[in-house]
Amino acid sequence: MSDQSFPPMNERLSLKQTTGWFPAGDAFRKALAILSDGAFRLFAYLCLEADRRSGLFQATHKELALAMGKSKRAIGTYIAELDARGICHVRPGKNQFAHTTFEISDSYWPYRRSDDCLESPEQKAYVESVRTCFLSLGCGSGEFGVTDAADARDLQQRGIPLVVIEEAMLMGACRKYSSWFEGNALEPIRSLRYFDQLIAEIQKEPLPSGYPVYLREKIKKLAALWDENAKSSSPARKDEDKPPSRETIQ
Repeated sequence: MSDQSFPPMNERLSLKQTTGWFPAGDAFRKALAILSDGAFRLFAYLCLEADRRSGLFQATHKELALAMGKSKRAIGTYIAELDARGICHVRPGKNQFAHTTFEISDSYWPYRRSDDCLESPEQKAYVESVRTCFLSLGCGSGEFGVTDAADARDLQQRGIPLVVIEEAMLMGACRKYSSWFEGNALEPIRSLRYFDQLIAEIQKEPLPSGYPVYLREKIKKLAALWDENAKSSSPARKDEDKPPSRETIQ
């Protein structure tokens, strides 16, 4: 074993370079332990490039492939792994040429986030209502991040009534619990965008009067039953990307 010399404990350490670095602590160690080599490299790259105030970064798969010297197919695999592990919230671009938005999750982002968007009182109340409903579902990731807040503001700007969003979340949560009981993968609802399809569905065909009350009661029962049987549940396959139809929960 070679001798190693360390500076005295009372000697103050100083950085050679004061800019461009990233604080890698316990979250980095955790990510290193659970990610493949390629996915961890991508995670490290995103951390270095992300906006320090928000934890957000945008890039196309081609740009990431060039930056890391990998194929676009490999990059896609790494991105899917980061999303599945809950390390990043990923908002894909509309096509292969559009930018994908990455938000490092709070558990892996060492900085305190700041919201530079100036919200009106109405918009702030709208976003807070969406946040409260999302976090109360019980089958979500437990996080409502910067990307979710931005999506909520977008819904408000599009004129989507709060009641429609809340009904979509209730329906989606009910289906998620039902899916878990059917033995599907125990993937939580990770983002507000999960409900996009349901919002469009309810806008096209509004729920019957009294149906949201039924959904709330059903969620309470499913959540209580799930808590009782959580230890005996077994994951099978992932259903996060495609919510089942309305009829499956009736």
